[in-house]
Amino acid sequence: MPPEIKIEHFSSAEKTWDEYVLRHPQATFFHLMGWQRVLEQTFPYRTFSCVALRDGRISGVLPLSLVRNLPFGQSLVSMPWGVYGGICVDDDETQSALLNYAKTLAQQLGVRYLELRHQAPCCDLPTTDLYVTFRKEIARDPEINMAAIPRNQRRMIRQGDKHGLTAQIGGEEFLKGFYYLYAHSVRNLGTPVFSMRFMANLLREFGPACRIVAVFHEQQMVAGVMTFFFRDQVMPYYGGALRHALRYAVNDFMYWYLLCYGAEQGYRIFDFGRSKRGTGSYDFKRHWGFQPTPLAYQYHLVRQQTIPDQNPLNPRFALAIQTWKRMPLWLSQWLGPKIVRFFP
Repeated sequence: MPPEIKIEHFSSAEKTWDEYVLRHPQATFFHLMGWQRVLEQTFPYRTFSCVALRDGRISGVLPLSLVRNLPFGQSLVSMPWGVYGGICVDDDETQSALLNYAKTLAQQLGVRYLELRHQAPCCDLPTTDLYVTFRKEIARDPEINMAAIPRNQRRMIRQGDKHGLTAQIGGEEFLKGFYYLYAHSVRNLGTPVFSMRFMANLLREFGPACRIVAVFHEQQMVAGVMTFFFRDQVMPYYGGALRHALRYAVNDFMYWYLLCYGAEQGYRIFDFGRSKRGTGSYDFKRHWGFQPTPLAYQYHLVRQQTIPDQNPLNPRFALAIQTWKRMPLWLSQWLGPKIVRFFP
């Protein structure tokens, strides 16, 4: 008879949580304890993460955060602001035990829904495929990597060299300049901006596993991307560029530089992150030769009757997005962090 599975709050197994995540092939960067610490430091979220134990050994983990929603109510999410998350386990029995625990917790807390950001469906729950992810193997040889990119995009990459762009990789020394670029770009998309404090917390928590790629034109920083490094993966995550610099193909230059850097450092996977179907970022990644893989975000509905729809392509968000695009940059930087917490 197999040993009984015991579910505990993560604090009782904190020392071994990351050890389990780092050796589990399906675990992601967003399962790391550091991501939960950054969320707690930055947002008014409560952590309810749990581990499954068999004979005192971890057989599964489930990071969870309690998030307030607009206009009212709360949800349990794994993980807020992460592309991936959800249940990470050794076997089906542990998966069932953690899922049942999370469902019970959701009922006890009276949340609207439980959201599990799985890469592939792992249980019989309502699923949405609004998001896709873009991942591709990279080779050590830059010529092989360049040949894998469609011809038109290769031409755009070379534009950066013609315009004299340069790039550097660093940390907090680039934060202030990067944050301006990021806030500028996000405002132009009609999206609330994170606080600089959030970015600083990420840099301090993850150290060399979180770096900023900064692109310069005539000594001015014109583009940048905060990037995570996890196992064999390079993960560009938060990025931005000045609008007038787009004519220099700064984004193509930046991501090519990062891909080459990753290959030189021995990384094997370039994870371009998630995008919503029908958006500009979706098309940009396709033009680089990356193929979309649907993400299976799964839900246990408690007080809410339907899967939440926070897609910016939803017509009910159109007015708010257009208003935000016209907002002064200083106002978007002040207001954005106050409301972004409600849309994890």
